[in-house]
Amino acid sequence: QVQLVESGGGLVQPGGSLRLSCAAPYSTFSSTGIGWSRQAPGKEREFVGAISPTGAATYYADSVKGRFTISRGNAKNTAFLQMNSLNPDDTAIYSCALQRGGTYYSPTSYNYWAQGTQVTVSS
Repeated sequence: QVQLVESGGGLVQPGGSLRLSCAAPYSTFSSTGIGWSRQAPGKEREFVGAISPTGAATYYADSVKGRFTISRGNAKNTAFLQMNSLNPDDTAIYSCALQRGGTYYSPTSYNYWAQGTQVTVSS
């Protein structure tokens, strides 16, 4: 099981921005899609979006489209989730995962979500 580590979470005011990072201890991202999800207290996990193995294509849930951007880092073992125009509904633990079969934009292609980083949007 690949050990992924997220970072960059924190407390931000409504309308603010945060950039989350997802890293692996070695270069393992280069041939697989990367997905991001979030889970708020008492709610089911929500698939936020994903990026294709080459980085040429991305997918976003309607709830974050136009506000969130997923990208790959120059280093082959990093990925990012840029979150803009945050609102209280975005408060959750955000996690990343590697694609396991299927298509990169399908939630069912991701089943081992890392521990995650807390994002809290509040004034």
